[in-house]
Amino acid sequence: MGFREITLQLPTDYSDDVLKADIAKQLGIREFSWQIEGKSLDARKKSNIHWLMRVGVLSDELKGGEPNSYPSLEIPWKQRSTKAVVVGSGPAGFFAALILQKAGFQTILIERGSKVARRIDSIQKFESTGAFDPINNYAFGEGGAGTFSDGKLTSRTKKIAREKQFILSSYVRAGGPKEIEYLAHPHLGTDNLRRIVLNLRNEFEDLGGEMRFETELTDLRIDSGKVVAAVTSAGEIPADVVVIAPGHSAHETYRMLINNNVQFRTKNFAIGCRIEHPQELINTAQWGKAELPGVKAAEYRLTAKGDGCLPVYTFCMCPGGIVVPAAAYENTNIVNGMSRYKRNGRFANAACVAGCNLNSLLGRAVEPLEALDWLGDLEQKFYEYSNGYQAPFSTISGFINKREPSQSVESSYPLGLISAPLWDLLPGEISRSVSLGLAQFNKKLRGFGSGTILGLESKTSSPVQVLRDDERRCQGFSNLYLAGEGSGWSGGIISSGVDGIRTAMAIIQQAS
Repeated sequence: MGFREITLQLPTDYSDDVLKADIAKQLGIREFSWQIEGKSLDARKKSNIHWLMRVGVLSDELKGGEPNSYPSLEIPWKQRSTKAVVVGSGPAGFFAALILQKAGFQTILIERGSKVARRIDSIQKFESTGAFDPINNYAFGEGGAGTFSDGKLTSRTKKIAREKQFILSSYVRAGGPKEIEYLAHPHLGTDNLRRIVLNLRNEFEDLGGEMRFETELTDLRIDSGKVVAAVTSAGEIPADVVVIAPGHSAHETYRMLINNNVQFRTKNFAIGCRIEHPQELINTAQWGKAELPGVKAAEYRLTAKGDGCLPVYTFCMCPGGIVVPAAAYENTNIVNGMSRYKRNGRFANAACVAGCNLNSLLGRAVEPLEALDWLGDLEQKFYEYSNGYQAPFSTISGFINKREPSQSVESSYPLGLISAPLWDLLPGEISRSVSLGLAQFNKKLRGFGSGTILGLESKTSSPVQVLRDDERRCQGFSNLYLAGEGSGWSGGIISSGVDGIRTAMAIIQQAS
């Protein structure tokens, strides 16, 4: 049995028969099996948009060669009595808990929100009535913020092959499409994620792990730099090791940790708004046609030169998606984006944000608690303008020219829009930078300036970062770990999951 890896260019609407015929033709063989190793869309020339494929082929008609091998995550198991409490069921918390349980720890995973089914009901009620649920919303509940997102599985973090493969194979095993293991820009979609988090919970519990929902961490009981118990809304939970993965929205958790002498520093982050266009406009701008057989919806990623202002870029682009009310707390108003797996909605949306440093923005040293207050005040400012959860909006051209819209616009946002001088609601330097960025984007993407800009996008990453030692522990503590986006050391599903896995592996190594 021989092996070859080959590269093919295939039409966007290719079939397995076409793929098989191209393999046979290129290698001159008739009987073989194959596996797709990589797949990316080459859209550099609108007249020749195609899939670029790497395919591994096994056949008795081939000589030599070995199939590709991929690094695997080795989790050392042994019987242990060590009690681990993990806080937060997003990617970082869940994968930390899963690894610890697989290694023989007695693991309890607590989540302030409810199981995914109840969370879905609460969000639907919020969007139909405006009744906000503080424990079940787009930020909190089973699976974390990622459950209600586009489910992007890309990451710019280097040297994470083992952990990334573990995450992807876990998602596939839990019902995700096999393609996420080879697509250049894989995504799951919120509809898949809602099923996946349930199946992953079942796997964790089948291994002996325990999940406790509607259980909020409120404090820590600490003795000489060691956490001896997690204090929760449902009582104390004794612990030998504690991993907190709260996500970047749990500001009261940050405050509790700071009050317990966990050390943080402010860091760079980004804020701005959501931009929205008809998906057909984006397709036409990117492909030269309104639709492309075999491809769901066109994407974009745009960056603008600073020109003396803050760097501006698009983030978390959701093709065929919807803009959602992503407030983590009542009386705050922020937005985010979400897509289903098919990405077949009428609109495309993306964050348009300016990277900032609060020390520079405010002209003085800013402490972590002040950074949280500053961001919270901004989120309340948008709520007060709307007197609720309507999203303040402008047209993109209107934002650039400081001109409020004179009429309503169509949008996917479920709670309605309210006309606003959006440029005045943002901090001045952020507003100026976004305006310049939008003008540059309008030159890069045909029709861009006809879109809508709405809401406050304030959750791209945390404004604070925990100080960790070389073994990933919170500085000054022997058994306390902060992981994922809430730690300030990662962002997105993959990098957060990796951070949770590496935190668990560090705990296992220290316990050996």
